[in-house]
Amino acid sequence: MIEVFKNEVDKGLQADSKTLPSKYFYDKIGDALFVEIMNLPEYYLTRCELDIFQNKTQELIEAFSVSTESYFELIELGAGDGTKTKELLRSLDAQNYNFDYFPIDISSNALNLLEKDLKNELPNLSVQIQEGDYFKVLASLKESKKPKIVLFLGSNIGNMSDDMAADFIYSLGSNLQAGDKLLLGVDLIKARHVVLPAYNDSQGVTERFNLNLLDRINNELGGNFNLNQFKHQPEYDELEGVAKSFIVSTANQTVEINATGKTYNFTEGEKIHTEISRKYNDALIEKIIEKTDFNLETKILDSKAYFADYILRRD
Repeated sequence: MIEVFKNEVDKGLQADSKTLPSKYFYDKIGDALFVEIMNLPEYYLTRCELDIFQNKTQELIEAFSVSTESYFELIELGAGDGTKTKELLRSLDAQNYNFDYFPIDISSNALNLLEKDLKNELPNLSVQIQEGDYFKVLASLKESKKPKIVLFLGSNIGNMSDDMAADFIYSLGSNLQAGDKLLLGVDLIKARHVVLPAYNDSQGVTERFNLNLLDRINNELGGNFNLNQFKHQPEYDELEGVAKSFIVSTANQTVEINATGKTYNFTEGEKIHTEISRKYNDALIEKIIEKTDFNLETKILDSKAYFADYILRRD
């Protein structure tokens, strides 16, 4: 993992337009900061999807087309702390559905905390934690041939370009069978005054989350980033429906990273692109899935119509 981290950091910081992969936000500190972000007043995304999971739980279950008489596998990509999913798990457990829950995450810390919480809250639930890359884990689960429902929540698909999202969903389909379902949670296109504060909160938690990526490079790769000379900068284009996060150098400076054996030059105002957060509408979702094996079956909205959970069926 460190070798991959090193290579991706080196490649991103040598590019003409510097980038760092958003997946490296999530270490132990990053996990904790993201939990804080999800509870911030400005961060509407979690509350809106939680609204669906709390108040339209039965609608979700009905959209899955599962029976209490037959077994299925409930697989979650990027499970995190499972706040929303627990609402669904409680309802499925209470109604005696026959299933195993497979949370997949690259963070062992997040998985261990989730497993511990679920043992306390839902002791009868079968939890099979899976640490690693989504597709490697899915490929191993594919062998079971059991019906599957895959959850990909939190508008995590929005961290990809549209072409990457289409490839991602196509690859998901290649690991599933006809009739399997995908619940795809996405943030909908909205006005700038609603979206931008979600990535630039008044308490500065999002800034600490973004800059923690530089701290992680310092700690794990022997970098010497001075975090006082970088700042967090979000941007949002409501016509395009894309929010972006950047780390911006506030001075002309040079950074050394021992693991790569290289130095990286930054000019004042130079940006490192760390994250994209795509917002969607029906037309965009249809376009993204048009060359995949999925068809759109159901769309479930939160009470504000800020967020949608799309139920897709694998043909």
